[in-house]
Amino acid sequence: MTKIAVIIPAFNEARSIGQVVAALPKKVDQIIIADNASTDATAKIAREHGAVVVHEKRKGYGYACLKGMAFLEDDPPEIVVFLDGDYSDYPEDLETLVDPILKGAVVFSLGARDKKLRERGALTPQQVFGNGLACFLMRWLYQSRFTDLGPFRAIRWETLQSLEMQDKTYGWTVEMQLKILRRKVPYIEIPVRYRKRIGVSKVSGTVKGTLMAGYKIITWIGKFYFSKWK
Repeated sequence: MTKIAVIIPAFNEARSIGQVVAALPKKVDQIIIADNASTDATAKIAREHGAVVVHEKRKGYGYACLKGMAFLEDDPPEIVVFLDGDYSDYPEDLETLVDPILKGAVVFSLGARDKKLRERGALTPQQVFGNGLACFLMRWLYQSRFTDLGPFRAIRWETLQSLEMQDKTYGWTVEMQLKILRRKVPYIEIPVRYRKRIGVSKVSGTVKGTLMAGYKIITWIGKFYFSKWK
């Protein structure tokens, strides 16, 4: 049996984290909640639902993901899945994402928040614009087929480790996809369902978060193209 681990970065997601963990398929072997300095009961509720909680005091999506990866190093899985803790992703769709990897067709699988499948208003106008611009630039510069920078994604552990992820905040998702493209790693994009999150987004829910995320994503695409980074 292929060992599958799930990493869920979470900051003040007490209202949703229990539902996220409970909805994950039984085939998941390990659920890691990377608690990113929450001040509510996120960690307590996650443990009550059977998840392992690791703590990262430094604020940032990338920091939280890296903390979850560090925890897995002693007993690594074969496949790692990332998804958000706000219940906007459908955890039940995990099997759809990992299936092409299990079959050996690809190494990386991205859940694309398809317009036909997502709930009305689940993405803000600035998110739609930012995703569209980033994916246009990746198509132009890298002949990419990506249409989204969605957080719901699956990847083989060895490949994830080899990417040597660096971004600690808003650029985590685009960095991963850029490195997949640069290294010509076999990938697939799968349309997935998406709904309005529970609570307020810490990124798109604020002007500062939106601007910082947009700046970081565009900066990553530009500097990566003109660099020798692999």
